[in-house]
Amino acid sequence: MIKKLCLVFITFFAINVYAQEGTTSPYSFYGIGSLKFKGTTENSSMGGLSIYTDSIHINLRNPASYGGSPLKFYNDEGRAIKFSVGGSSSNTTLNTDSASEKANSTTFDYLALSFPMGKFGLGFGIMPFTSVGYKLQSIDDSEVITNRYRGEGGVNKAFLGIGYQLTDNLSIGLDASYNFGNIQNSAIEFVYNNEGNPVQYQSRESNRSDLSGLNYNLGVTYKPMITEKLQLTTAFTYTPKAKLTSNNERSFATIVINQTTGEEFAINEIIANLAAQGLDKTKLTLPTKTAFGLGLGQPRKWFVGAEYTLLKTSEFKNEIFSFDNAVYEDASAVSIGGFFIPDYSSFNRYLKRVVYRAGVRFENTGLKINNESIKEFGMSFGVGLPVGNVFSNANIGFEIGQRGTLNQNLVKENFVNFQLSLSLNDRWFEKRKYN
Repeated sequence: MIKKLCLVFITFFAINVYAQEGTTSPYSFYGIGSLKFKGTTENSSMGGLSIYTDSIHINLRNPASYGGSPLKFYNDEGRAIKFSVGGSSSNTTLNTDSASEKANSTTFDYLALSFPMGKFGLGFGIMPFTSVGYKLQSIDDSEVITNRYRGEGGVNKAFLGIGYQLTDNLSIGLDASYNFGNIQNSAIEFVYNNEGNPVQYQSRESNRSDLSGLNYNLGVTYKPMITEKLQLTTAFTYTPKAKLTSNNERSFATIVINQTTGEEFAINEIIANLAAQGLDKTKLTLPTKTAFGLGLGQPRKWFVGAEYTLLKTSEFKNEIFSFDNAVYEDASAVSIGGFFIPDYSSFNRYLKRVVYRAGVRFENTGLKINNESIKEFGMSFGVGLPVGNVFSNANIGFEIGQRGTLNQNLVKENFVNFQLSLSLNDRWFEKRKYN
C-alpha cells in the first residue's frame, strides 16, 4: 500500500514540477522571488514550528535531527530509513483599493531521504528555495495600460547533511546546500496613437539571471526529560551569510502582440552589452539566518512550542536587482504550534493514532515598499494519518492567511494553502532471528 501511494504521489508532482508556477504573488517581483518555506507539511501544520524532532519524521530545517540512537521497538537495532515527499496547492485572492483577482498555483515542495549510521545520520534531498511568478499591469488615470510586467522561475536547493548524537539528549548537525536556478522577467511599455489605440509595434525589455552557489546550515537540539513524562525540547540553527553567482543577460525587442491570445512575437532584438557596465556577472548576498525554539511535551502524546527566526535581509544585495521604491530590512518570524496524539499504540482504533496539529505564525518578510513593511500572517491545521505497519504517515495540512497591505496602493493577498505529503519509514537491513 505504501509503495502504491508513494508511486502515485511522486508521479503527480513530477508532472507538475516542470510546469509549476510556485507562486502568484506580485511581491515575487522583487529580488530573487518569494522565499519558500524550508520545512515539511508536518512543520507547516504547526505554524511553521520546526524545533520538534523524532525518530520517524524528517526535519529539513535542523540537520541535528539526522543523528540518533537505536530504537527500543526495533530491539535496540538501528533506526529506520526515513523518506519524505511533499507538495502543495495555493489559492490566492489579490486585492487592491479598486480591484480583486483570484489566482492559484501548484508546486512540488520537497523530496528527502535520511538513513542512520550508528549515532550518525545522513540526509539529502531537493526543494525550492525561492519562487517567482507574477503578471502585473500599471494603468494611468484614464484606465489605459501603460506597462505590463511578467516574471517566472526561482532558485532550487539540493542539500546534503550529517547529524550526530553526542549524548542521549544532545545532537548536532551540519548541512551544505547547492543553490541553482534562473529568474526571467520582461517589461512592455505601451505606446498609443492619436485615437487612443495601441500602435502595431511595442517595445519589450527582457532579463534573465542564472544563479548558483553554496551555503551552509548548522543545527543543535537538546531534549532532556525534566520529569518521568515531560520532555523539554530546545533547538538552534544558524545559517551564515553566503554568496551566489548571478550570470545576467538583457535584451530589447520590438514586438507585435496578438490582440486575441496576448501572444508576443519579436520582430527584431538587440542584446545589451552588460559586460561594459560590469553587470554580466554579479554576486548576490544571501543573508544570515538564526532560529531558536523552545517546547515542552510528553513523548508520543503531545507537544507545544514556540520558535523565533531572524533573517538579516538587510544584507541582501545585487546590482542587477535594484528598485527605486523598495528596500530590504531585517526579517523576523514567530511560530507557535504543537500536536496531540490520543493513543499512538491503539492499533484497534485508527482515529486514536492520528496526529492532530495546529499553529499560528507572524512574519515580517523584510521587504519594504513605499515605506510600508510587507507582513504575513498564517493559521494552520493538519493531521498525520497512519499508513502501513512501520510508523509511516500521510500528512494533510491547511493554512489560511494574509500577506501585504492596501496602504500606499499596494496589494493585499488572502490565501488558502493545501499541503499533502508522505512520511515513510522502512527497514533496509535487519538481523535474522532464525535461519
